[in-house]
Amino acid sequence: MAPRSPWPIVLSCAVTAALAVAVAPSAQAATTEYEAEDAAISQGLVESNWAGFTGRGFVNYDNLMGSYVEWTVNSAAASASDLTLRFAHGTTQNRAMDISVNGTLVSDDLSFPGTGAWTTWQDKTVRANLVAGANKIRATSTTADGGPNVDKLTVSAVDSQAPQPATSLRSTGHTATSVSLAWNAATDNVGVTGYDVYQHGQHMKTVDGSTLATTVDGLASNTEYDWTVLAKDAAGNVAQASNNVIVKTDAAPPDAQAPSTPGSLRSPGKSETSVDLAWTASTDNVKVSGYDVFRDGVQTGTADGTATSTTVAGLVVNKEYAFKIRARDAAGNVSAFSNEIRATPAAGGGAGVPDPGAVTTIASGVDVGWGVVFLPDGSSLFSERNTFNVHRLTETGQKTLAGKISQAVGTGGEGGLLGLEIGPDFATDHWLYAYHTASEGNRVIRIKYENGALVQSSYQILIQGIAKNRYHNGGRLRFGPDGKLYATAGDAQNGANAQNSGSLNGKILRINPDGTIPSDNPFGNAVWSMGHRNPQGLDFDSKGRLWAAEFGDSSLDEVNLITKGGNFGWPNCEGNQGSCGGFIAPKKTWSTSQASPSGLTIINDYIFVATTVGQRVYRLKIDASSNLVDQKTYFQGSYDRLRTVEVDKQGDIWLTTSTDKDGTDFNDRVLHIDIVYSG
Repeated sequence: MAPRSPWPIVLSCAVTAALAVAVAPSAQAATTEYEAEDAAISQGLVESNWAGFTGRGFVNYDNLMGSYVEWTVNSAAASASDLTLRFAHGTTQNRAMDISVNGTLVSDDLSFPGTGAWTTWQDKTVRANLVAGANKIRATSTTADGGPNVDKLTVSAVDSQAPQPATSLRSTGHTATSVSLAWNAATDNVGVTGYDVYQHGQHMKTVDGSTLATTVDGLASNTEYDWTVLAKDAAGNVAQASNNVIVKTDAAPPDAQAPSTPGSLRSPGKSETSVDLAWTASTDNVKVSGYDVFRDGVQTGTADGTATSTTVAGLVVNKEYAFKIRARDAAGNVSAFSNEIRATPAAGGGAGVPDPGAVTTIASGVDVGWGVVFLPDGSSLFSERNTFNVHRLTETGQKTLAGKISQAVGTGGEGGLLGLEIGPDFATDHWLYAYHTASEGNRVIRIKYENGALVQSSYQILIQGIAKNRYHNGGRLRFGPDGKLYATAGDAQNGANAQNSGSLNGKILRINPDGTIPSDNPFGNAVWSMGHRNPQGLDFDSKGRLWAAEFGDSSLDEVNLITKGGNFGWPNCEGNQGSCGGFIAPKKTWSTSQASPSGLTIINDYIFVATTVGQRVYRLKIDASSNLVDQKTYFQGSYDRLRTVEVDKQGDIWLTTSTDKDGTDFNDRVLHIDIVYSG
């Protein structure tokens, strides 16, 4: 509560501390203001002792949790609207409030920091969906200090119509390090204000709405790039992607100079199934682009050009191996081999440490295997993103078609049939849960799996209205120890979605198995956490905590420890870069060139992450302080892009490849990795 005036206050309406008469204004125009003194007030007073307010006064909240102001706003039609509260308070406290519309929480603990003085008024805006007719908009204090002084609510109808896609995207030129593009203008009901240029889901640059051509620099030579353009308007609406165009950069200028020889190859550590290698870095007249790792005379993996260590996994205990490496550059020049060393995997390490052992192929001829879930008999069901098929697969390699999700559609990028999951009662209810792209957007559904086949007549939609785009569709599913179903939803290539708690995009979602909303969800809808770009990995640790892997944009990928109602910062913050104040920091970041993480699974509180661009599996230990430590890197460059990693009922890993960028169908595999547990 602000300091009270020492003299009587005379107002033109009677207000009690419990309730004021609510005034129902006329139907909402494009922008309408509603004075706080005309709203319903619980545990607060209308005052006028601090200058700068509008109308006849402002509401001074009582100093307690639960005091509120509630406006009745009539809307001519259902629409998205910006709700702007004008407020002031002269303390240094954060007088946070919950903002709800018609009883549904749209902003949890919205921050209202001190404005410097009781006479300094500022605005705070949230976006919400209003229904046609009367809407109850309530601002409720959530701290013992009550809310700030509130002057008025301004309701502004929001343009929710996205532009039409740009057309005829084409290449107008290329060099060894750049690509030039042009396109035909998009259209919008108000006006196109900009175009975002993407390369295979990665935002490369933005140009204004009047610019219809651009050049992207800083590319790798002799490399194919997959381009799209997305139009946007002033309201933050983003169009579906344009047509895509694939452009290959030119070969690098002649360069006949090979990198220097990597030196002092050595083995600083080993486990029962792996050997650690380290070396002194090579140099090059341009740049070392990578290292080739040889085992017993055969190349078995790679390492980044900036790396000076790697781990070779999938080995046999007590067997001696010979290792050597060489450096390479972008022109294809390779150095002489390093010194060759011999090393023997040996038992050791902490009890229960999961070390990757022998790798075998269970299934080939797969088309982007995405979701993997294990049945009570130990076999699996896996989804193919682009065919929309679900197959049953045994560890011995027997593959049987279980059926197709005929309602699924592709997006020409990352959409299609994605995650699969079964619940704890599968043995009796037979429900298979799936996340897939459909005609109107992305859905979470369930369908019966009985007698080796999908029961098509049992198909049920649990969630829909998750916006889709060519990329950033999310798609992972995981049941939690609380019996709830969690799902990752991408931002649909519109970062503004991630900070809108009323949108299902850029979120981790949580629902009951029948699709209803749990009563303890933080925002009154399916949203569990927000501020995500494109999360795709989910799993729970031994303490029941949820961890998620998330694709970054152009700099940093993340692994996050998810909390109820937590905001992880996108698009304001990427990893630990940008405007990150007030957001939850990631537990681990990598350069986007070294990761692009998709699948995530946890074994004995060791997190395994499968990466697409990085073409490797990371293993990290969750320590006593909930940090991720002791990183190991496995299988880099051995099996191409990697999508999904899951632990089976025997404690081994199944790993799917994702060679979706090569334009060839049915050339992916499902791999089995024997996990050896130390001690």
